[in-house]
Amino acid sequence: MEAKRRSSLRVAMPEGDRPAPEPRRWADVDRYYESALTASDPALEAGLRASEAAGLPPIQVSPLQGKFLHLLARAVGARRILEVGTLGGYSTTWLARALPPDGRLVSLELEPKHAEVARSNLRRAGLSDRVEIRVGPASQGLAALAAERVPPFDLVFLDADKVGYPEYLDGSLRLSRAGTVIVADNVVRGGDVANGATVDPSSLGVRRMTERIAAERRLSATVLQTVGSKGYDGMTVALVVEP
Repeated sequence: MEAKRRSSLRVAMPEGDRPAPEPRRWADVDRYYESALTASDPALEAGLRASEAAGLPPIQVSPLQGKFLHLLARAVGARRILEVGTLGGYSTTWLARALPPDGRLVSLELEPKHAEVARSNLRRAGLSDRVEIRVGPASQGLAALAAERVPPFDLVFLDADKVGYPEYLDGSLRLSRAGTVIVADNVVRGGDVANGATVDPSSLGVRRMTERIAAERRLSATVLQTVGSKGYDGMTVALVVEP
């Protein structure tokens, strides 16, 4: 009976209620919720303009995704955050604002130019006192942090080259504790990640990371598929359940 009811509802959908072409509808919904749930923010907006003027690629998280990261950091009571992939510091700003005054965020960025723009944007946002940007390959930055025996991080955000995700996951685990949340962005790849025959290096990197997560007893994870102004993608959210 329930299956029949659902079928009837689908058939009865009025023509005027049919979905618009998906990308346009996704962007419209993003704009609606951004307007309703995120206030105008001069520092963030100036940071985006500065990043564009400097020629940085427009691949930062969306405003809604930035606020998701901010709320997640607040929800877990993060005092120490690790970010792999700074770009112009947009997600860095969202995350750093979730920290208490004595909190700390370390962000690893490969490109010196990106780091320079991000530092300027973070100064404008009044966050330089709690953010450290380290320039160089993320694998080396993660190894250096482990060698320094820094305290474990409460939240880790991976948003760098996807080929390196398996290695970045391993490095993040060495810098985590039970209760640490690890978030990896851009893991759906427009659906290509589900293609077992893919030869795309980024999709393959995500698949290898996923295999490691599935085999890792210390992690419990899920994936949130997303659509919006950035298209079709998603985030992996993993919880470290054992030290």
